[in-house]
Amino acid sequence: MDRNLIIDVGVDTGQDTKFSLKKGFRVVGIEAHPDIYESIKRQLNSYIESGQLTLLKITVSSKDEPITFYANLDRSFWSTISPDRVKESDCSFSTPSLEMTVTGSRFESILEEFRIPYYLKVDIEGSEPPCISVLGRTDAKPQFISIESTKASWNALLEELELLKKLGYQQFQAVNQAKLTQEVCSSPARKGKYILYQFECGASGLFGEETPSDCPSESEVLKVYKGIFTNYKIFGVNGIIYHFAIGKILLRSLTIKEPWYDINASL
Repeated sequence: MDRNLIIDVGVDTGQDTKFSLKKGFRVVGIEAHPDIYESIKRQLNSYIESGQLTLLKITVSSKDEPITFYANLDRSFWSTISPDRVKESDCSFSTPSLEMTVTGSRFESILEEFRIPYYLKVDIEGSEPPCISVLGRTDAKPQFISIESTKASWNALLEELELLKKLGYQQFQAVNQAKLTQEVCSSPARKGKYILYQFECGASGLFGEETPSDCPSESEVLKVYKGIFTNYKIFGVNGIIYHFAIGKILLRSLTIKEPWYDINASL
């Protein structure tokens, strides 16, 4: 494991990549969306030229070959290679996607080239489990890992946690992406350089030793997720209240939005 390396699978707006670069880490960023890739490339060109950032215009897939990518036209961060996720987004939010062909690469190939990172962040809209399952075939593992947790079902969430446990991860934390604006960097820094940084909604936020609290056990995080899924069932986009016209209006008037969560895990 390279303790100075971070791999960001699904760079999107680049918040997490920028944070890691400013803290002094070397970063491999992976982004398939052509427009986002070009935007990040322009913004972070100085880091690319210095060699601190390697930006790959690819998507993680099961084979090293071209693959269909669905670029969401309304919300770029929902772009995906998963047809099921495209149907889900279109059904719930009526967001169209544009099909295009992009370069696919096995995650094994990426790890072979760049080594195992200290921290791995994966946010690729429904393809997180197949990506991290590759770690089951590596001797070393990232010390810390973060994936966007599923909303599909309770059983799907349990499968994600079971996969992480099989990979050797023992402590877990549910992170509400909507509350990341409240996170404050540790001073002095527990890892890397100390910086002032303001995260926006949708980022993965602080990681590793710098997370606001210790990662609890699986049983403790499951209690948290039971509350989260109860919230989804009542207030979510496909929840009980949202199915009634008056309920939908009420939720919108109160600006109650269904939050997204990440699972942070550590060895």
